[in-house]
Amino acid sequence: MTYDAKEHWENIYQTKKSNEVSWHQKKPKTSLNLISGINLDKGAKIIDIGAGDSKLVDNLLAVGFRNITVLDVSSNALNRVKKRLGNRANDVKWIVSDLMEFKTNNRYDLWHDRAVLHFLTEEEEINRYVERVRQLLKPNGYLIVSTFSENGPKKCSGLYIKQYSEDSMKKLFSGFEHIKSFEEEHLTPWGDSQIFIYGLFKEVIKDESRRFRLYC
Repeated sequence: MTYDAKEHWENIYQTKKSNEVSWHQKKPKTSLNLISGINLDKGAKIIDIGAGDSKLVDNLLAVGFRNITVLDVSSNALNRVKKRLGNRANDVKWIVSDLMEFKTNNRYDLWHDRAVLHFLTEEEEINRYVERVRQLLKPNGYLIVSTFSENGPKKCSGLYIKQYSEDSMKKLFSGFEHIKSFEEEHLTPWGDSQIFIYGLFKEVIKDESRRFRLYC
């Protein structure tokens, strides 16, 4: 059977509650700490890739960020977040799209991805992901990416994933300034341990004409 990403994730968010999926976090403390540490202006453009029904957007709104885009292939996931936020949902830009099909003229100060990259297992799609990051990040913009580490699971949500180490993540984003990486244990809602690796990078291309030649 051919894998259909939209069908798969729409089904997940239609049939499972938030605390019935392994990646659920009551509060995304690590991502929030990383974002706090880079001292973004509250008007900075932030995009959360493959956000699902994450509470990152709730917490970013709560501390005053006002230019947030949330993208996911599942409308069920985003509708769940909108309902949770109530009127505050009007302060967020919502995008239902596969990342590779997403088109925009916007460029972002921060790209955040918790647990999307590791679902890309073919070299071509991984390279396309990196190109998308380069296309959508502003010069000197930041990238926060989190995947399963080499000490983590090999499957998630019934899908095989690609594990990363600090070295393989640095190699993948070799054109970026690597600020730091670290592993972290995540406990699923039912108490299983999963080891993630987080990476914080900075886009350093300052020549926009070079960016255009390379990635457009």
